[in-house]
Amino acid sequence: MQLAACLAVLVLWVAETVHSCPDACKCTKKTSPERSEVNCHKKGIKRFPVQLPPDSWILKMGENGITDLPANVLKPIPKIESINLERNAIKSIHPQAFSGAQRLMLLNLYGNQINKLPLNGFRDLLNLRFLMLGQNHISMVKPDMFTGMSNLSDLDLPLNSLTAVPSNAFKPLIALKVLDLAFNRIHKISPKGFVGLTELLFLNLDNNSLKSILAGAFKPLVSLEMLVLDNNLLTTLNSASLEGLSSLQELYLRNNQLERLPPDLFRHTPRLLQLALSGNQLKNVDGNIFTQLSGLKEVYLHDNPWTCDCNINGLVRWMSQTKANLSPLEALRCVAPAEYRNKSIHSLKDLNMRCRA
Repeated sequence: MQLAACLAVLVLWVAETVHSCPDACKCTKKTSPERSEVNCHKKGIKRFPVQLPPDSWILKMGENGITDLPANVLKPIPKIESINLERNAIKSIHPQAFSGAQRLMLLNLYGNQINKLPLNGFRDLLNLRFLMLGQNHISMVKPDMFTGMSNLSDLDLPLNSLTAVPSNAFKPLIALKVLDLAFNRIHKISPKGFVGLTELLFLNLDNNSLKSILAGAFKPLVSLEMLVLDNNLLTTLNSASLEGLSSLQELYLRNNQLERLPPDLFRHTPRLLQLALSGNQLKNVDGNIFTQLSGLKEVYLHDNPWTCDCNINGLVRWMSQTKANLSPLEALRCVAPAEYRNKSIHSLKDLNMRCRA
């Protein structure tokens, strides 16, 4: 009798699960607590399913043909915690699309065709931690786009069409730890562009179009530990470019067009451990610029057109005294004058280089 009752309950459970699971998808029931994982990955689905198990907590819908997210699309699944919609064809998101999804922690919209984020469209996502928006066509960011996401930890926006970081752009994101803006077309950062991001640890601005950094642009980023500015168009930095970055440990400035560094550039970054300046247009650097960085461990200075004359003596002296690892040391070579061309800079330590009159 007891066995029959159990079988009846099982039959009812299976019937309910099958009934609410989209035909093309696979739904797996979990226990403790009871919840469903819905896998609709690469099933040719053109519209977001209307009928899903009400206890859905993970939804995998990557690589389909969904073009839009209508209003209240998540209302039937209030327990949802993770949604993967990467590599669909989503162009539009209704401002009420995510209404009621207060448990959602991860939302992956990577590789779609989104060109504009809806104002206040994420305001119900109070527990969202990870938002992936890379490889879309997003051309601007505004604070109203991120209203309500006070717990967001990771915002990924690489491979979009952003041209600027306007004032207060990310102000609502008070818990943000990671911000990825790589591979955009950003050429301007407002002095108040990063206001509110006092908890940010990692900022990636790799492969943008920055020619300069306005004084104080990074000032709100008091907790930042890693800043990536590789592959931009920077020709110079000023003494206030790194203002506020008192917690910075790693700074990457590779493959820019830097020709000189101000002598007090690093006065705002006393905790710097790793510095990458390779692939620029530096001809000489005063070695005293690094003496204020007592904890420096790794420095990358290769692939610059070093001119080995009297102006490089300070750098040579610092190289012979520092405990930092100069990687790769043998790649640090003179480009000019002709008599020292291709000579290792490290080998000049016993010479007192002179400038021609």
